[in-house]
Amino acid sequence: MDLLSWSLDLQTIREGYDRKTGWFQPRVGAAPSGAMVLTMTRNQLWGSDIFSAVHTMHSQDWGRTWTDPQPQPAMDRRVFHHVSETCPCDVTPLWHAASGRMLATGHTAVYSPGPQGRVEENNLHRRDLCYSAWNPENQQWAEWGILEYPDPEKFFWAGAGCTQRVDLPNGDLLLPVSVMPRETLGSNLWKGCFFTTVVRAAFDGSTLRYLEHGSELSVPDPRGLYEPSLTQYRGRYFVTLRNDVRGYVASGPDGLHFDQPVPWTFDDGQELGSYNTQQHWVTHSGGLFLTYTRRGADNDEIIRHRAPLFMAQVDPDRLCVLRATERVVVPKLGAQLGNFGTVNVTPDESWLITSECMQGDAKTPFNLELAEQRGGNNRIYLARIRWNEPNRHPSLAVPDGSCKG
Repeated sequence: MDLLSWSLDLQTIREGYDRKTGWFQPRVGAAPSGAMVLTMTRNQLWGSDIFSAVHTMHSQDWGRTWTDPQPQPAMDRRVFHHVSETCPCDVTPLWHAASGRMLATGHTAVYSPGPQGRVEENNLHRRDLCYSAWNPENQQWAEWGILEYPDPEKFFWAGAGCTQRVDLPNGDLLLPVSVMPRETLGSNLWKGCFFTTVVRAAFDGSTLRYLEHGSELSVPDPRGLYEPSLTQYRGRYFVTLRNDVRGYVASGPDGLHFDQPVPWTFDDGQELGSYNTQQHWVTHSGGLFLTYTRRGADNDEIIRHRAPLFMAQVDPDRLCVLRATERVVVPKLGAQLGNFGTVNVTPDESWLITSECMQGDAKTPFNLELAEQRGGNNRIYLARIRWNEPNRHPSLAVPDGSCKG
């Protein structure tokens, strides 16, 4: 198989924090006009996954400069069941060409009320797939909504947090989701087992509508398969899947139906070492790439070995990572980087965006000094992956590269 060459330009677009909150899960969507929209959440550093409104930053000059982060009232918390609060989080924006909207999808989290409210005990509430659309004409986000399923008991705890989707030529979405049925959830989410499926949905510019879903993929390892990301490459679809013990990958012919998932390995047969965090695709018309974190990179001090961030080319036939092509995209500077996103922008560039999460280590995650002493500063990184040959993949936001000028 042919190996693609690429160069890297790593940009820090923001750094610093107030030691109370930190920027988390930044992801970029690119409009054909060249407008870039960066979404991210503000994470309360005294707890785990305590989020408020989704914030956005904007760029009109090819990502060289960005506006300051602004909270989006349309993507803020709401009252849930008269007492609790529910908030959209883990969102990923992607241009939806058929509607002319930037469609962000994610899932909801439910908190006890008030600014110090934690995620509700055992997560026994339902979790919904949430979405919101950005209108480039008025640059406003719509009030966030939820996807309704025909079987709400089966899709009781179901969301598209931290996923990559594929949009079809007719405008339908292939949206990978993590699902835990009510009967599987039991009395404690952390002991349940997810399955992953791909939902085909329609979006008319305002409402996201379920049409069907495909194979239900899972494994008996703890918590099953979740946080999936989907891509299409040379007529076949590939999904990468998070698991507590190891990452998995599966492929299929139509984006809905997949073969049995297999663990990610290098081409020499050794396990990749990515676990309990997400992986994402960077897809070039001439090659398929995986971005990931892993063990064995002089990174035992980092929670779940979530730094540095690597990128390597994938053998799509053998479903393995080519070890010789592995490169560091974002270096380890004291903090974890595992919540990130990727996007194809022009034929010349694909982007990876991430931030330093300032938690300490597995034993003392809220000791911020540990990450600070190692060099972390809640940086938001934009990694520009510059291809040595043009990318003609259909996921390109700006196929002719016109936003570069």
